[in-house]
Amino acid sequence: MPVGPAALLALEDGTVFRGRGFGATGEAFGEAVFNTAMSGYQEVLTDPSYAGQVVAMTSPHQGNYGTNRDDAESARVRVAGFAVREASRRTSSWRSERTLGEELADAGVVGIEGIDTRRLTLRLREAGSMRCGVSTEDLDPQSLVRRTRGTPGMEGADLARTVTVAEPYEAGSLVGPSARARVPAARVAAYDFGLKRNILRLLAAAGCEVTVFPAGTPATRILADGFDGVFLSNGPGDPAATTYGVAAATGLLGKVPVFGICLGHQLLGLALDGRTYKMKFGHRGANQPVRDLVTGRVEVTRG
Repeated sequence: MPVGPAALLALEDGTVFRGRGFGATGEAFGEAVFNTAMSGYQEVLTDPSYAGQVVAMTSPHQGNYGTNRDDAESARVRVAGFAVREASRRTSSWRSERTLGEELADAGVVGIEGIDTRRLTLRLREAGSMRCGVSTEDLDPQSLVRRTRGTPGMEGADLARTVTVAEPYEAGSLVGPSARARVPAARVAAYDFGLKRNILRLLAAAGCEVTVFPAGTPATRILADGFDGVFLSNGPGDPAATTYGVAAATGLLGKVPVFGICLGHQLLGLALDGRTYKMKFGHRGANQPVRDLVTGRVEVTRG
């Protein structure tokens, strides 16, 4: 198997990891985060919520079943960089169309493998999320750490504008005929702050006819079209910096049912005079611990 070029991952606290590059060569900077899912790497790569982030997968083997055009959550790869213990060069799925490395290379995204992702995850859990640099060009630890410290952080970052659609569209063409309801039960306007395609499929399966709108759409436009409900999507960046989303939620509340997820839920909170703050680190993954408040037992969901 071919071996990729030498690569370096540096955290702003001075921690460095040496590995091998795969995907595109070059450099990437962003916020280092980890994801604990054992599968679903293509969905992670194409989730707009990961814009501006270098994602480390804690499960050691990634790319085993390749990638395909049907499982993407958006039109392209969104992560700033990708870090794994080992990237598979072979794919073992009849649905595979290309390898993980080919997917990243085509998107121009730098990946690094051969690093201790367990150690990286523990460091982020202990010290919190931090700025990160990945490079196949600058292999001097001191230099890459210094340059990483000079990049902007997530606080105050308005990233929803960078991933949203340019024009409204009807979601039916994306969800496929099997997910569409025969008789729509509700017309829903969906704000795209970084919308994932599977959300559209689930809304369609629940009987909703969905029209997707750009993040900056004013509330008056939505109200004028007489929708039965409004959905505020997930997305990247600082909720407090997404002022247009807060303004839209404020203008919609009390006039039409509004529901949101992730960033959208936070925008609702801000519109209701709440406040948001950044957690020390986020637990991203398909296996989330859930506590039964009656029995006290903690179980882990299975994605």
